[in-house]
This record gives sequence, C-alpha cells and structure tokens, in this order.
Amino acid sequence: MAKDGHAPRARPRFLRQFELIEKVRSYDPTADEALLNRAYVYAMRMHGAQKRASGDPYFAHPIEVAGILTDYRLDTATIVTALLHDVIEDTPVTRAEIDELFGGEIGELVEGVTKLSKLELSSETLRQAENLRKFILAISKDVRVLMVKLADRLHNMRTLQHIKQAAKRERIARETLDIYAPLARSIGMHRMTTELEELAFEHLNPVAHNAICRRLETLRQQQGGAVSLVSGEIAAKLETAGIPARVFGREKHPFSIWRKLQRKSIGFSQLSDIYAFRVIVDTEDDCYRALGVIHRAWPSVPERFKDFISTPKRNNYRSLHTTVVGPRGMRIEMQIRTEAMDLVAEEGVAAHWRYKDQSYGFDIEHQKAAGGRDPLVNLRHLVQVLEHGGDAEELVEHAKLEMYLDQVFVFTPKGQLVSLPRGAMPLDFAYAVHTDIGDTTVGVKINGELKPLRTVLSNGDVVEVIRGGKPAVPPDWRSLTVTGRARSAIRRHIRQTEKEEFTRLGRATVQQTFESVDKTLKDISLRPALDRFAVPTEDELFEAVGRGRVAPPQVLDAIFPGLKAAEREVAAARRHIAGGKEARLYVRGGGLTPGVSINFGECCSPVPGDRIVGILESDGRGLTVHTIDCETLAQYEDREELWRDLQWTPEAERNAIARARLTATIRNAPGVLGQVCTVIGEAGGNIVNLRMHHRQKDFFDVDIDVDVSDARHLTHIAAALRANPSVETVDRAKA
Repeated sequence: MAKDGHAPRARPRFLRQFELIEKVRSYDPTADEALLNRAYVYAMRMHGAQKRASGDPYFAHPIEVAGILTDYRLDTATIVTALLHDVIEDTPVTRAEIDELFGGEIGELVEGVTKLSKLELSSETLRQAENLRKFILAISKDVRVLMVKLADRLHNMRTLQHIKQAAKRERIARETLDIYAPLARSIGMHRMTTELEELAFEHLNPVAHNAICRRLETLRQQQGGAVSLVSGEIAAKLETAGIPARVFGREKHPFSIWRKLQRKSIGFSQLSDIYAFRVIVDTEDDCYRALGVIHRAWPSVPERFKDFISTPKRNNYRSLHTTVVGPRGMRIEMQIRTEAMDLVAEEGVAAHWRYKDQSYGFDIEHQKAAGGRDPLVNLRHLVQVLEHGGDAEELVEHAKLEMYLDQVFVFTPKGQLVSLPRGAMPLDFAYAVHTDIGDTTVGVKINGELKPLRTVLSNGDVVEVIRGGKPAVPPDWRSLTVTGRARSAIRRHIRQTEKEEFTRLGRATVQQTFESVDKTLKDISLRPALDRFAVPTEDELFEAVGRGRVAPPQVLDAIFPGLKAAEREVAAARRHIAGGKEARLYVRGGGLTPGVSINFGECCSPVPGDRIVGILESDGRGLTVHTIDCETLAQYEDREELWRDLQWTPEAERNAIARARLTATIRNAPGVLGQVCTVIGEAGGNIVNLRMHHRQKDFFDVDIDVDVSDARHLTHIAAALRANPSVETVDRAKA
C-alpha cells in the first residue's frame, strides 16, 4: 500500500522496444531493426515528461499506435511514422530534422499526419475543416498517412474516457463518427470502422448503447444455442452438396442496430435480423454454388440479394449477400465469400501488404487481383471538392457526402462502370465523369430514353449526357444532386456567376449614385474608396456594393468627401423598382442571362420581401416576375421549363421603392376616403393612384396603388387600414 493508504496506480502497459520489433519481424523478416530502434528511442526522448489526460507518459500513445498497425502487418516506414507522428506537432522537432534522421519518405508521411492545431483559427468547425483539407491532400498521395491517422484516432478513442471535459469528449466522438469511421470504410477497413463507430456511439449516446447491449445480452441467453444449430444446418447442406465451407453466426454490433432502428423508425422487437451468418468457401465458383444450395433449401427474401463479387464496392469489398427464411423460420442475413475476400472485407487495403520480390510493402498486383479498384480514387474525388473552395461547413458536409458508400452502379454508353451513392441522379453521373460535362449538361438519356434530370439512377442504367454549347448551371441544380463532388462544382460555378452578377449590379448602382449628383465614374480614380474599404480591385469594390456590404453613398463620400449634405441625401434616396435595363439591379438568380428583358407582373405587383419566381414568356417578351402565390401562375403548372427561381438583391431590399396594389372595401360615408389617405400617409406610404368601383349604397370597393419600401411596409399599411372602423376589408391584389 502507498503511504496515503491508497493502492498504488498500476503502471501503464505498452509494447516494449523488443516486443514491437518482434511483432514486425514476425511478418517481415527483412524489417530494418536499427531504424525501428532509433525511432522508438527518439519518440520516447522527444516526448520526454509529457503526460496524457490519463496521467500515462505521452510516449505510450505513439507506441500503442504503432502496435495497432503491426496487427495489420504494415511496412517498416509506416510503423516508424506511427512512432513519430506527433513529434512535429507536440515537440520542437522540425520536418527537416525528421528527413535528416529518418529519410524523406518518413518525413513526408509524418508531415501528412500532423494536424494544424497550432494554427489560430476562428472556430471549431473551421479548425476541423482546415485539418480535413490538409489531411485529404496528404492521404490522396499515400494511403499510409490515412492508416496511421486512423490508428491514432482509434487509440485516442480507446482512452477517451480520461478527458474530463464532456464537450470535448463529445466533439471528438462526433468527429470520429462523421469523418474517421467513413474514411476507414472507404478503404475497406471494416474491423477498424466497427470499433471506431462503437466507441463513438458509446460516448455520444450512452443510454441507447447500454439499452441495446442489455437487449443483446437477453437475446444471447435466449437464442445463443439456436445460432450454432442454424450454422450447423447450413454447413450440413453445403457439405452434402460437396462444398467445403466454414459457417458461423455473428451478432450485429450495437451501433449497426441503432442505425437500422433510426433509419426504419422501428422498435428493437421488430428487428428480425439481429444475427448474420457468414459462409467462407474455397473458390469464387464455390460462392455461386453455395448460393444455389442455400436458395434451393430455404426461400429467399425478395430484393435482398446483392452480388458484390461481379461488381465490387468502391472499397474493393467482394461478397454475395442474400436473406432467406431459414431453419426454424429465422430470417437470416447471409454473406458468402472466399477466405481472400474475407481478409479484404475485414482489413481492406491493409490486406495487400505482402512480402514479394525480396521486399515487403503494398502489392498493387494483389490488390488488382482481389478487386481491381484503386481505393484512393474515392479520396481523390475529395481533392476535387477541396479545389472548388467554399466555407468550412460546406467542406465538411461535402466530404461526408463523398465518404458514405451505399451505392449504385451505372454505365456510360461505351460500357465504362461508374459507381455513385444510392439516390444519385444524372447530374451526379455527369460530374463524376468530368466537371466540364456536368457544367454543360442540358438533358439526359437513360437506357436510350429522354428522362428528367431529377430521375434517380438504378443499378445497371446506361446514362448518356446531352450537352449544350456553354456552361449553364442554375442554382436549383443543387437539389438535383447528392454527391459532394457535384454539389461543390455547382456551388463553384454559381459563386463565380453570382460574383460577376453582383459586380455588374454594384457598378451600375455606383454609377447611378454618382449621376444623381452630376458626377461620373469615367476618368475618376477609385483608389480612395479601395483604401477605405480595404479591397484590392475595383471589381471587388463593386461586388461588395452589389452584395450590400458597402452602400453606394459611402463610395461617393470616399471619392468626393466635400459633397454638401443635401447632395449626399439625394444620392442616398431610394429608387423605384422598374423593369427593363435596370431590373437586374433588383432581382437575381434563375440562370439570368444578358439580353433577357425582365418585367414585373402587374397582376401581383411584387415588392422586396415577397417570395418571387420568374416565368420565361414563350412569346419572346422576356422574363416576368411574380409573387409565389400569384394566381396567374396556375396556367403554367404544366410548363416547369418556363419557371425560374429568383431572389431580391440587397439593392432592392435596402435602397428601393416598389409599387403595390391594395383592394379595400370601405363604408360609403362622407370623409371616409380622406381618413384612408391619412392612414396611409401616416404609415409612410405614398398613394400613386385610387380607383373606385362596385359602388353601392353602404359600401364601395377601391383599388389603391401605393409606393412602399418592402412587403413588411405594405403589411403595416394594410394593418393600419384594418384598424379603422370605416374599413371593412383590406387585401393585396394578387391577380
């Protein structure tokens, strides 16, 4: 006992130097022992007296990470990288020093794993996005970076309970579930994926985790014997057919069960497939023979058969999946595969590290024979997402979309296979083939027939993209995609188009403001405004004006600081919204192209703040803007190709006046019309026109055209009128 009466804390157990080297040499007799010894000692010396949250010496962590990777039989360079993966981040060691002591290959791997935690960033989401950005660029070049990082995260998750701050534990667990587990799945490392998911689930939702574990324990006691009996019956059927096989049942993991409960919105008692059975046979031919025996012995469940042998998943997973109503009426999920397929299914890309030609390392020929697909292709798609830029939240969202792999397989007209996430649509296909093809898509043929772009693709579809001459990417295309690659490309194109549109809008607005005080932009240097608003170019200044970040009078004041107050007031006055050339100052979106005339519908008189749509008139009159509830739109219900999604610009919302029409029913009495005009004036409205009709003995109707700043202003005027006892009803004219 210790002097304080408490039992002494047990010393942490981690791999000793000789144990680590023995594990590596057990699968790679040519391993460089001297390099491993130097790295082991160097990691201990550099981390020195550093401690982990558990109180253990910090160097125990990189040693355990290296130990995890020896279980996957990785090469010496990867094990050394694991030992050194934190020295650049957490000690004074530099990349140059790593290169000098251990070589450039290891230096590059270590730098790839190193996070950006020392960088001052504004938010946790941004920090995660920047780490993800750098990390994906590194792993797209060498998958070993990802494998070290996954082992690092796995050991951190195994010891997560030692972190005291609950919020930090939750953040790490959420990041593990959203980013690292899908990354592990993308390279086929199922065993690691499962442990990462289970550990994260245990921390994120301990109540659900414990409840499922208790139910599984009860089920284990009730049906444990039945599982072995069913395995035996399946094995006996196969043996009778002359197919040697290993058959075993396995219990599904708590997180897998939880995900299915959430997805199907059912209770635990309604799940009929808690157990799955695996059939391991000798050859690929035996897989199909075993499938035939099983389907003849027990009825199969419709639409539950999948052949991932002839068409492997993107992570090279190969197996036959089927569900049957098996012995004793049990609904049985079954996977049929060879030993080699099983190894790849559990260990993914790590299964291809082999000793060949007097050297140990990744064997690309073995990988091609096992599945044929480069697992890094999925990750390189993420690099394209990064290249399209965007903010931190979008980056993380698109990366998650790319990493979840429930998929469909479709073909180009030339027979090239393209794998996409389930639910993908033609635009996802187009952008998967090439960004330029996606940007110029105008239609699609599926299996030889013209189909809408909203069509969900099915396995085996042959997809032919119909292209136009110029890129044309409407904003609403984002709703026609599910892949991060497609959405990021569309977002990039829209962002560029919007930038040009806002720049034109800002330039026109500033020009109008200058003209209102008899000034012009011609032959005037905007340098004082560029300096005041800290923008490098005139286009960026105009863009800022167009987006509403800088007001046109502020630009005027920066260039002509001596203007009189009256002149500045004139420059700041609101302008009337009108169709024609100036209409682009007030509406945007909908794939607007230069030369298209824009008009505002008199039937509904849209004002800023209304939800608006555009109708492309078939008679060549251009685009007419309507409120979303305008009755005129009913005649276009079956002409979706004419509809355009529009929004008001900041200029319209901040600096414009629009004309709207109110229809009121008023008491027919002396002085009432004067009261109505007074109410409107006091509410800040300007009456442009009055037209009385349906005059009767007690009441008459009146149409009032009034200038207002926005929809809220109009609603305020209508409410003020309704409060007058002489006004029976007030409605906005919609048709």
